[in-house]
Amino acid sequence: MAALAPPVAAVRVAVRAALTGVGRPGPVLVACSGGADSLALAAATAFVAPRLGLAAGLVTVDHGLQPGSADRARDVARWAADQAFSPVEVATVTVRGRPGGPEAAAREARYQALVDTARRYDASAVLLGHTRDDQAETVLLALARGAGPHGLAGMPARRELAGVTLLRPLLDVDREQTRKACAVLGLSPWEDPHNTDPGYARARVRSDLLPALIATLGPGVVANLARTARMIAEDTEVLDDLAATALRAARVGPAADPAAGPAADPAAAGAVRTGAGLAVAVLAGLSAAVRSRVLHRWARELGAPPAALSARHVTALDALVTNWHGQGPVHLPGAITVARRGDTLGRG
Repeated sequence: MAALAPPVAAVRVAVRAALTGVGRPGPVLVACSGGADSLALAAATAFVAPRLGLAAGLVTVDHGLQPGSADRARDVARWAADQAFSPVEVATVTVRGRPGGPEAAAREARYQALVDTARRYDASAVLLGHTRDDQAETVLLALARGAGPHGLAGMPARRELAGVTLLRPLLDVDREQTRKACAVLGLSPWEDPHNTDPGYARARVRSDLLPALIATLGPGVVANLARTARMIAEDTEVLDDLAATALRAARVGPAADPAAGPAADPAAAGAVRTGAGLAVAVLAGLSAAVRSRVLHRWARELGAPPAALSARHVTALDALVTNWHGQGPVHLPGAITVARRGDTLGRG
């Protein structure tokens, strides 16, 4: 028996590790664009999933942004059907007209389509083909934006989005391995022109910045960036847990304990939904790293849109605690104001 080619083995091992933790009975769905990363992922899933007693389906998203995109999606779907994937779905989305830049709008449309498809088939998980190279690019982009720890933590291997489990099995597999796996298996990946379009920031990082770093610092830089993301993610998870506990301790007023169950007073129940006031003394006793997370979480609880909530908003809230000199309320996104009254922070 011929030995299994190392790139194919690497992808299969990664998929097996990710799927071993899947406990729900529904199918696992591979999100497949037809590119080398997702095609190698799909081929590995077709091999591994049945051996774990799991049904494997596939969904390909047609963003409608390029000529021939519908034909490409149909080709991927035909290949998937030939490989015995079931279900096989082509999800057509509209990107134009969505808020944000083209990359953000396409990503939002794609994830919404994946979530909707997963719900329709009661899928146990959706598998995404992001590789170690993608993770390194994500960290570099986060650094350039001045992102905090959540941004530098990169993409998680497992994430819950609107009740749907997203898995990224290939974060420890590099892009070259997926290309070699496709070559060994006789697969012909689609080359997305957006990946080399200098109009996209990620494409510039991929074609210019990351190769320059590799040339300057050596080939280990990709793995090092990905490892840094993993370590930051582990630390961030601990800090987030501490912040959740601190937020419960800081709440004041009739809605201070959401875990106590539904409030008899409808007004108090509404306060739970929009966030009770916070005790300044408790906040002041927290470390800066935990307090900033508490304030950020509380601001979102009040209704501030996450995408618009920035570090300067949290800094202004923090000043109400640590640098109080009678200043006026802080204005948050979503037409929300927060003011300090005595020893309590609350809606302005």
